[in-house]
Amino acid sequence: MRPDIYLIYLGLRLLALLPLRVLQGIGAGFGRLLLWRGGRTAHHTAVNLRIARPALDEAAHAALLREVMAESGKSISEIVKVWGGGAERALALVCEVRGEQLLDAALAAGKGVLIAAPHLGCWELLNYWLCRKTPMAILYRPPRIAAIEGLLRKVRGALAPEQVRADGAGVRALYKRLAAGGTVGILPDQKPRAGEGQFAPFFGRDALTMVLLPRLAARTGATVLFAFAERLGAGAGYRIHLREAPPGIADADAPVACAALNRGVQDCVELAFAQYQWQYKRWSAVGLVSPYDDEGGPG
Repeated sequence: MRPDIYLIYLGLRLLALLPLRVLQGIGAGFGRLLLWRGGRTAHHTAVNLRIARPALDEAAHAALLREVMAESGKSISEIVKVWGGGAERALALVCEVRGEQLLDAALAAGKGVLIAAPHLGCWELLNYWLCRKTPMAILYRPPRIAAIEGLLRKVRGALAPEQVRADGAGVRALYKRLAAGGTVGILPDQKPRAGEGQFAPFFGRDALTMVLLPRLAARTGATVLFAFAERLGAGAGYRIHLREAPPGIADADAPVACAALNRGVQDCVELAFAQYQWQYKRWSAVGLVSPYDDEGGPG
C-alpha cells in the first residue's frame, strides 16, 4: 500500500472511533452545504425528484430535496465507520434483517443466487453481511486511482467479495460461478454503455437499463433477490432487506425483463426513498431527451 493511501487508512481507523450518529450528522451537514452552494449534484437531484415525485408542490419538493441531500451526505460519512472500524464491528450495527429466509432457501437450492443491490442505503455494509453468509463475486469497474484498490482490500479484510472486472472475461466468470451454484452481486441501476442496454420505464419514464442481469438469470436459472441496507434514524444502525424479484426478470424478451428489473429497484427505493442516490443522471442516454440539459452540460 502506498504511504499516502496508508495514511488515509489510518485516518479512517481514527475517525471510526466517533459514534455513528456523529458521523452521520457531519455527513448530513455536508449534504445540506452542497444544496446551499448549488451545482451539478443539487441540480441533478432536484430534476430526478421532480420526475419521481411529480405531484409534489414547491414546498414539499424543497423539503424532500433537503432530506435527500442530507441522506446523500450520510452515505459518504458513514463509510468511515464501515471501513475504518472493520467488518465485524460494522456488522454489529445491523439491528434487523428482513427476508433472510429467502436467501437461505436460494442458497440451499444450489442453483446460483443473483443479488441485485441498488444504489440505496449503505451498500458497503450490505457487502459485509452477504459475504458473511456466503462467498460472493461482484461486478465492478476499477477505480480511476489504482492505489485505491489496495485500500479497499485492506478495509474489507476477510469479508471482501471477489471483484470481477466488467469485461468479457469477467462476465464469463460470472456465468461459471452461477452455473456452479455460487452467488453474484450486481448493481442493477448501473447505467450501461451505449448499445449495451435496453430502454425500460423507471418511475414512469424510460431509462437505459442493463440487460446483463436478466440474461444471467435466464441462462443460468439462478434465483434473483433484491437487497439493500436501510439506514435507521438517529444513528441507530441498519436494517437489511432481501426481497423477491418481480415476475418476468428472466424473460427472454429484453423489454419485459428490463421492465421487471426496474420495478424491483423501484420497489426497494419506495421503502427508503430519501436514501437512494438521486444525484445520478439516470434518465440521460443517447436516444432520450435529457431532462438535465438546462444545467448547461451534455445529456
